Amino acid sequence: MKLIFDALVTKSGRIPQLVYTRHIKDFILICIGVVMASIGLKEFLLPNNFLDGGAMGLSLLTEIMTGVELSFLIVLINLPFIIIGAKQISMEFAVKSALAILALSLLVHFITLPAITTDKLLISVFGGFFLGAGIGFAIRGGAVIDGTEVLAIYVSKKTSLSVGDFIHTWWCSY
Repeated sequence: MKLIFDALVTKSGRIPQLVYTRHIKDFILICIGVVMASIGLKEFLLPNNFLDGGAMGLSLLTEIMTGVELSFLIVLINLPFIIIGAKQISMEFAVKSALAILALSLLVHFITLPAITTDKLLISVFGGFFLGAGIGFAIRGGAVIDGTEVLAIYVSKKTSLSVGDFIHTWWCSY
């Protein structure tokens, strides 16, 4: 942490205002993303037994198979992706992602929201909208809330594919 702080401090001993503003903006975007994703999960997908893809889907399947608490599995299954993100992208990215994933798992565990509808079409449309918007806000804030997005960001940095192209191509191939 001291290394990050020392890199931000100027010769005058003050943190530049631009860096401070960027971190506040990132924090707000990640918080919006986590809240939107938890709304999609808790109000639409989870109460109606819909599954998601990626690390979240693997967490949901593991919960169904083993009975282990979902919030614990979200953190556990995303941990290898956070480590990959630290090594391949940046430590700042990994810390932001770890905190975002932890926040999402806490919201999933502690927040109780009623199921809004039982209509399968509405569940998939609005659950997908809230979850997708949450993922987008988190990525815009410099973090991820699902580990498989780490792979998408890494591939987008190394190739001409965007994050959306990679996720779309990857999911459509299954």
